[in-house]
Amino acid sequence: MHSHSQRPYEWVGAWSEKRAQLSPGKVGLVDATTGVRYTYTELDQRANRTARLLRDEGVVKNENDEDGERVAVLSRNRPELVDLFFATAKTGGVLAPLSHRLAAGELVEMLNDVSPSLLVVEEPFADLARSVLDHESRAFDCSVLSLETRASGDDTRSGDTVGWPAWSNAVPSDGSPVDTADVSMDDPHLFLHTGGSTGVPKETVLTHGSILWNSFNTITAWGLRPKDTTPMVFPMFHTGGWNVLTVPMFHLGATVVLAREFEPGEVLHLVEDERASVLVAVPAVLRMMTDHDDWDDTDLSSLRFAKSGGGPCRESVMEEWWMRGVNLSQGYGLTECGPNNFTMPSEWPSGKADSVGVPAMHVDARIVADDGEVLPDDEIGELELSSPHAGDRYWNAPEETEETFGEWVATGDLARRDEDGYYYIEGRKKNMYVSGGENVYPAAVEDRIADHQKVEEVVVVPVPDDQWGQVGKAVVQADESLTLDELTEFLDGRLARFKHPRHLAFIEKMPTSGPSKIDREAVKGEFGGK
Repeated sequence: MHSHSQRPYEWVGAWSEKRAQLSPGKVGLVDATTGVRYTYTELDQRANRTARLLRDEGVVKNENDEDGERVAVLSRNRPELVDLFFATAKTGGVLAPLSHRLAAGELVEMLNDVSPSLLVVEEPFADLARSVLDHESRAFDCSVLSLETRASGDDTRSGDTVGWPAWSNAVPSDGSPVDTADVSMDDPHLFLHTGGSTGVPKETVLTHGSILWNSFNTITAWGLRPKDTTPMVFPMFHTGGWNVLTVPMFHLGATVVLAREFEPGEVLHLVEDERASVLVAVPAVLRMMTDHDDWDDTDLSSLRFAKSGGGPCRESVMEEWWMRGVNLSQGYGLTECGPNNFTMPSEWPSGKADSVGVPAMHVDARIVADDGEVLPDDEIGELELSSPHAGDRYWNAPEETEETFGEWVATGDLARRDEDGYYYIEGRKKNMYVSGGENVYPAAVEDRIADHQKVEEVVVVPVPDDQWGQVGKAVVQADESLTLDELTEFLDGRLARFKHPRHLAFIEKMPTSGPSKIDREAVKGEFGGK
């Protein structure tokens, strides 16, 4: 997929030094957990110190390997992740943040794939990381550094050292400018993983160019401004944590507010205290904010607009925001493309509230049938996208890359376009569902449940849930003494918590369509209600 035709301009990867030169005294990052505010000058100095550390650890552009060496991270949102983003841009290395919600068995397979030179572990996840490092199927070798929580004023954990060198001791004190690598727009900068449709999540390779183009698309489509401030409520192991608002805000010299944990009440307080102008969150968070005791009393007048992403947002929730005078609309994206692909025109009619809008400035979209034929308006087919902000490929997965990436990115989502050019997401092509903003693929969950000795067959179907939008129901052909608690305990450590089914139903015999092929639609039809 690499053309490497694009020359290595010196500005590629120069995010922090350029911004520090343009707006030195402007606060670019606020750490709400510690109360510390960082100017762009300070962020660039931190990035230079981190770049020196990465050089020592070999996280650089490898002249023999065009892809650059990787640093993997298991952490909640903290300033050090921003340091690593800016620093890998300088060294030509690649940042691969991993979900701390995944089980050790899932993480070890991903780390075998990523093969990092350095693994950075925030203290609360030391036990998880130890389980990964001690795992029998571990095949990667790397240095490990511990991100101390107490050093930054957090009180999550204190006292005992976790047995690895501390990040704060390992980072050099020299924050002066560093020599930067020759990187082109085609070089990778981020590995962001998908939800994992057949077990282990795939790593999507995002180049400097795709990150840059997504930033252009977001700034132009949403009308972002240098004076904007946003609370970052997506995790930084997710495309939302970087590409929805963080990078576009840094591009403009705006302000990002992050915290280790984001409770809906805290988001409300931050909107008021920081005079936040932009908010993007998953529907569950937006709904929990409207249900919070402080909802009616919080000053939301600073918000120019809010966006919902990561699954459909109910109109009742949208109306709560509209009643408070906030222009809330829905967005649409995926790790492989964007994630900011659509926008609402100014003064859009409320009748279009259940759409995701029209394609952004530098995005093409189309709806196709199974044979690839482009469908007319109002017919439902698969949504395909084309833009320079698309990811480059899946890491080490040529077959899946060929299926998804090309001139058009196949989203796997069903959609339609109305006569005014607005797009509507109609469902998932491959049974995937979204729970609290996280993609859940039934096949991966079923594989783990099927390992239980009492289970003969299993199909997982999504059912509506007031808190998470959707959760899984495990429909099992099994010994009926099996309980949901027993199944949950069995899945602990095998499967991320958000993938655990919240409901259990028994079926005497799975319906089949054709020779021993389970009829998923029949199961869904019978059990997919509440």
